[in-house]
Amino acid sequence: MRPRPPAMRTKRRYILARLLPYRAQVDQRQLYFSVIEAATSLLGDAAAGLAQPAVVFCEGGYVVVRCRRGTEKDVAVALATVTSVADERIALRTVATSGTIHALRRRMKPIRHLAGDEEVKVGETYFAVYRYPRQKVDLVEKGIKHQKSLFFTEADLEER
Repeated sequence: MRPRPPAMRTKRRYILARLLPYRAQVDQRQLYFSVIEAATSLLGDAAAGLAQPAVVFCEGGYVVVRCRRGTEKDVAVALATVTSVADERIALRTVATSGTIHALRRRMKPIRHLAGDEEVKVGETYFAVYRYPRQKVDLVEKGIKHQKSLFFTEADLEER
């Protein structure tokens, strides 16, 4: 079977979203299920079916979601409502929308973890320190059960 000519193909748009927290490792399939669930709960079954959202890939702290042209704003709003993937709390922040994945790959900036394997004590609890560009600092509680995350800037951390 021959492929359809470009004039007869469905027009698609691709949405680039940043995955927060940066260190989160999520499965692409589980992320797809979370995006579909968010789209159907926000837009309804009919509108989500027309938008046809699909996770194209998930790597390096970024996610690319494909949808039909004209529905990218609705899908971007649905991405903002995703709060967890397979019992891991995450957030998706839309960075850009384009007609090609190639254009979005140019917008991806590598997220580098800044040096500093530190430990800090807040109250009676010890936290591991993760530093990121733009003065973002994550504190993750040391321990096995009931881990919690605190979010600071470098200025807040220096005050302690």
